[in-house]
Amino acid sequence: MPTTRDYYEILSIERTADADEVKRAYRRMAMKFHPDRNPGDAEAEVKFKEAAEAYEVLSDGAKRKVYDQYGHEGLRGRGQQAGHDFSRMNVEDIFSMFNDIFAGGGGGGGGRRGPARGYDLETEQVLTLEDVATGVEREVDFTRLDICETCTGSGAKAGSKPTKCTTCGGHGKVQQSGMGGMFRMVVNCPACGGRGQVIKEFCPDCRGKGRVPKKRTISVKIPAGVHHGQAVRVGGEGEPPPPEVAPNGQGMRGDLHVVVRVKQHKVFQRQDDHLILELPLSFTQAALGAELDVPTLAGTTKLTIPPGTQYGSIFRLSGSGLPNLRDNRHKGDLVVGVKIETPRKLNKEQDRLLREFASTEGVSGVSPESQSFWKKVKSFLDT
Repeated sequence: MPTTRDYYEILSIERTADADEVKRAYRRMAMKFHPDRNPGDAEAEVKFKEAAEAYEVLSDGAKRKVYDQYGHEGLRGRGQQAGHDFSRMNVEDIFSMFNDIFAGGGGGGGGRRGPARGYDLETEQVLTLEDVATGVEREVDFTRLDICETCTGSGAKAGSKPTKCTTCGGHGKVQQSGMGGMFRMVVNCPACGGRGQVIKEFCPDCRGKGRVPKKRTISVKIPAGVHHGQAVRVGGEGEPPPPEVAPNGQGMRGDLHVVVRVKQHKVFQRQDDHLILELPLSFTQAALGAELDVPTLAGTTKLTIPPGTQYGSIFRLSGSGLPNLRDNRHKGDLVVGVKIETPRKLNKEQDRLLREFASTEGVSGVSPESQSFWKKVKSFLDT
């Protein structure tokens, strides 16, 4: 069944994300939740399918336009398929993605060329808007599988050696029929797990896996202007290739992706590099004008409210927003929207003064807008 969750939320990206960001987000999700990396984990399988469905729509310009305007119902109403079966995905992208997922373990002519590559990892950091404005350096804690130092990744007990697998003849791969015998594919040998060797005496530390979990802490610089859902890539901080691909740890480590989550601010809303502030004004401040100290992320600044300011009026404080991620020299604006508050309770003196003021307005009012409106009403009633 197609999901009803928001596709942008599933991939943890903004609605303004471009095609490359959509693809990168999907690849991260696919590598993290692929069933082969999470055997027996039903929740991971659901998340993998959700990510594939979201990518199917958001990677297609026409479908994405319909989804942005009408949501899930819009896709169903136009007979659009929300599921994902890889049939319309770019062939090069399929191989690229699966090479990342399986770290080059696919074998045969479709395997990756060059050194094997380990898995990418993903972690999160929560930032405030103040952090986004200045950029931060954070200590990031994570756990990754590293090569067992006791057996140097072989998985075998000291003094023993693995033996050649008799099922695959030491190749680590076997052929398997698919689709009722219509084609054959090469898969990891089920007997040795793709290593080509069978371990009879396991290493006591890693129990034959060749890899052990290790905690690691690194310092990561998160640039100013970063957006919610974007990731900072730290090259080489992922895992080494799995033992079935590189028993002794040869090859390249994967990367660490630090995904940024920006907390909702108590005062400001964010729109690209701009900050939005809703400013409440009293009736008298709007009518008579005022000079106010309004907040910014760097402190307060003066804002002059001219007499006669109307509800919904907009004031822009240039350069008081957030820095642009690509060029921190350019900053967005602070956009102040005016909200005029009507007093709910008046004391006797306030009531008397307002009634006295109201008596000076007359039926048609004193403002040009009010006079124009009542003239139109009178003309309508006369006809």
